[in-house]
Amino acid sequence: MRSIDLVEHANTEVELTRSQYEAIRALDSIAVTPLFSERYQLNPKGKVGAIRLGDLQLVLHPKVTELRRVPFLLGYNTGGDVWRPEFVRLEAVSGFSTAFADSFVQLASRALARGPLRRYRTETTVSAIPSGRMRVREQATRQFGVAVPIHIERDEYTVDTAENQILLAATRLLQGLPELPVATLRKLRKIAHSLQDVRILSRSEPRPTFAFDRGNRAYHDVLRLSLVILDGGSFELSRGALTVRAFLFDMWRIYEDFVTGALRAAIAPRGFRVATQDQHLLTTNSTIRLRPDLVCYAADGAPVAVIDAKYKVEQGSGRNRTYPEGDIYQMLAYCSVLGLRQGHLVYARGHEPESVHPIRNCGITIYCHALDLAAEPDTMLEHIDALAVRILRISQG
Repeated sequence: MRSIDLVEHANTEVELTRSQYEAIRALDSIAVTPLFSERYQLNPKGKVGAIRLGDLQLVLHPKVTELRRVPFLLGYNTGGDVWRPEFVRLEAVSGFSTAFADSFVQLASRALARGPLRRYRTETTVSAIPSGRMRVREQATRQFGVAVPIHIERDEYTVDTAENQILLAATRLLQGLPELPVATLRKLRKIAHSLQDVRILSRSEPRPTFAFDRGNRAYHDVLRLSLVILDGGSFELSRGALTVRAFLFDMWRIYEDFVTGALRAAIAPRGFRVATQDQHLLTTNSTIRLRPDLVCYAADGAPVAVIDAKYKVEQGSGRNRTYPEGDIYQMLAYCSVLGLRQGHLVYARGHEPESVHPIRNCGITIYCHALDLAAEPDTMLEHIDALAVRILRISQG
């Protein structure tokens, strides 16, 4: 199989067949420009992941970190700090699909160590043999006194639960990813076998709903990753004789979810309430809404810090290095509405860990912080903890 590496928002010239060109254009996740003959220019539109088009595989890399880091960052979409030890161990894995599959296998194997989750489920049926509770109302209104068949109801202790259905759906999706090692596929087959009594969801069927509770506590981590996998833009389509499989994510969303999730996990234990995407009105007589990524509140409810994550990098060179001006204007509005003297922007990469921008005539200072997404996961989390301490110290001092 031929494999081509692409970097988001970067142009790459490649050779494609006409059917591959048509398939990529239909995906709407990569800008494709014909050049000459069978040469085309590809530019991913902020997506990362993998696309397989027949015997061609496109690997879409982030612009600021390694692709194998993505599962670690994705863990903060919904899971908070419960993901830290699991995804740090994935750094020996080099492939994107393999990283997802191996992390899923780790969590699923742990969840299923004592067997699949079982729950009681009430089933209603019509039978000639009394094998449950009679549904008296249905028997009287539908059978008009006839003894059989009997409308009955019984509680069945079953493994066919919403949690297991989601777990099985994620397992089957991962089994279809390209280039997985034989050992990983063997482990996925073992997981699927342990769920053999669980109903397979059809493609058109709505995803079953469930609640995180004490009953499924052992499943919490693997369910969170399963939902991320199922929501990850994985799909299959056909363009003539060419089958296209894709497993794609929006990198800006991954980054912003990681920053907000990791900072929330670092700040909340220090006695602050942390709210994400809180809505605030810009003016007193309008409906112009502002939604900062994070707002930290003291015990009395007063805001103490506002934080916004930006999947952007410092621009320019030398003394002309700067972050986008529009971000400064946006943070200035946040600070004004919340009555804060400091605001914090957290960027994906910069030449310095922090730059300070005092705003004239209003007493507001904007701090631009830069993360190093190329760092090892444990080092990255140490930087997040240090950043949380720095932001709180500035806000309280």
